[in-house]
Amino acid sequence: MAEENTGMSRERKILVGFIVVLFLLTIGAYFFGVYYFTEHFLPGTQVNGFNCSYMTQEETEKLLAEETSVYILAIQTRGNGRESISADEIDLKYTSDGSVNRMLHEQKRFQWFLAFSQHKSWEVPSSVTYDQDKFEQVIDSLNCMKDNQEPYDAYIKQNDDGFEVVPEVEGTKIDKEKLQKDISNAVTTGRTLVDLDVDGCYVDPAVYGDELTEDCEQMNELTDVVVTYDFSDRKETVDRTLIKEWLSRDEDGNLMLDHSAIASYVGQLASKYDTVGIERSFSTYDNREVTVSGGTYGWLIDQPKEADALYQAIMDKKTQVREPVYAQEAASRDTNDIGYSYVEVNLTDRRLVLYKSGNPVVDTGIAISSSTPDGVYSIEEKKNQQAVGNMTVDCWMSFTDDLGIYGDPGFEPGTATESEADSFGSSSETDFSSDMTDWSSTEGCIVLSEEAARELYQNVETGMPVVIYK
Repeated sequence: MAEENTGMSRERKILVGFIVVLFLLTIGAYFFGVYYFTEHFLPGTQVNGFNCSYMTQEETEKLLAEETSVYILAIQTRGNGRESISADEIDLKYTSDGSVNRMLHEQKRFQWFLAFSQHKSWEVPSSVTYDQDKFEQVIDSLNCMKDNQEPYDAYIKQNDDGFEVVPEVEGTKIDKEKLQKDISNAVTTGRTLVDLDVDGCYVDPAVYGDELTEDCEQMNELTDVVVTYDFSDRKETVDRTLIKEWLSRDEDGNLMLDHSAIASYVGQLASKYDTVGIERSFSTYDNREVTVSGGTYGWLIDQPKEADALYQAIMDKKTQVREPVYAQEAASRDTNDIGYSYVEVNLTDRRLVLYKSGNPVVDTGIAISSSTPDGVYSIEEKKNQQAVGNMTVDCWMSFTDDLGIYGDPGFEPGTATESEADSFGSSSETDFSSDMTDWSSTEGCIVLSEEAARELYQNVETGMPVVIYK
């Protein structure tokens, strides 16, 4: 038993001794590695693109100098073009400035045993120099600097069927400042290839086609409608050419129909086609052309309601022919909105003529006052009797809220014969004002004889134009 214990004790001592020796060897190897990599680069180390594993500072700088002297930079251009710049062309040289030494002492030498599976790349731009003037000359002489096709932005094009995206054209125009920075960085850090496209050295389009795809789809969706406005002898068409100008963006950046832009368009329609108070050229009974303006007669578009209606028609994609919503209408929607049935009043000659379908029906003298307005009005209301001042008159035909045409038994102007009424222009032969006295009490109204007033009353209709001129 004693011998057996002695044997086991001896084996244990040998094992312990072996472990101690192994530990000491490991410690020794570790510190040897720390010492060795104090002056040598760790495995997997690259300096300016060159493998400097296990090299000293002197060996690394010698390698950098040798490699720099034979350095050639390959330049990949757009369209698979290739150019190059050599060290000789720009006097590229390696100059020691202590950077390698600093890197050597900054590496983690106490973790050298972990470096065998790692990769460390250092760049030392300050250790490489070149002739700036020659560098710029070489840059300017590159073919890619001479091929300067401008880039073009993608855009949305209108065609017969709608809108489509026209893709961008990248072009070949170089951003010289970016190119110089990219190549300078390459030659000073040992990169042997630069790809000008990848490195962003080209002037790129500001807008790419894929950025416009969604907009194009929305434009086709929002403008797929045609609305035609019918102004009788004139037409206005609202189609995608117009509607595309009325698109704006909502808070999420999506295209939307801008109601305010539509309201502006309806305002333009009103400016063009509203006729209330406009200046009109009018042909008189005696074949003179006179200019008449003012009054309350004419067409008037209800702009808020029409803007709402047009907006809804576009949103509902209702292709249609429509008339605007009017706040006020006239006898004719033609350019000549007076038409051929109207009351004509000559304030100077004190004469009234009623035309129906272009034919004179009533022709009579009138009494007026200095306050009788000129302009174009319409028959607003007809009444058998109406209180005017302190009296009641017959056959009242109003053309404003307060003024009208009526008959008065006290007024008897001269009367034209039937043949004279059919051949106007001979008014000098007929005295319409021979019995005229002071009619200032009419206060702006137009007074006829009772007989003429009855005849006029029977033939006029509400809404009929009343053209009054001097």
